[in-house]
Amino acid sequence: MTARKSSQDMKPATAAKKLDIYLPATPAEFQDGFISREELTTLQNDPPEWLQELRQNGPHPRSVVAARLGVSISGLARAGVSDALTSDDIDAIRDEDPDWLEHERGIQADVRAEEARLKDEKAKKRPRS
Repeated sequence: MTARKSSQDMKPATAAKKLDIYLPATPAEFQDGFISREELTTLQNDPPEWLQELRQNGPHPRSVVAARLGVSISGLARAGVSDALTSDDIDAIRDEDPDWLEHERGIQADVRAEEARLKDEKAKKRPRS
């Protein structure tokens, strides 16, 4: 990427987060420089082969692992899952369907239901104009 630093450049960690990829799995050229907003847009709109491969097979960051399993990041931590996982690892967990996964999915469903209830309650209290 680029070696310069301007107000429109971001650190590789920030760009990786925006791309939903695991930074240590990216090429050295991505990790070593700053990424401009234009470069980020290009990566998002026309991803190179390495980015397509990372998105498809991983390793994936915890946020992506949690989303694919239908649990929270905290739920992963409670279950002792702290490492980045590949798509095959995620599929293996789904196939195994451990007790912790069902428990954490239940917690996640309860949290989402409560958030929806609060949102509805707030909408009812808002005066109509």
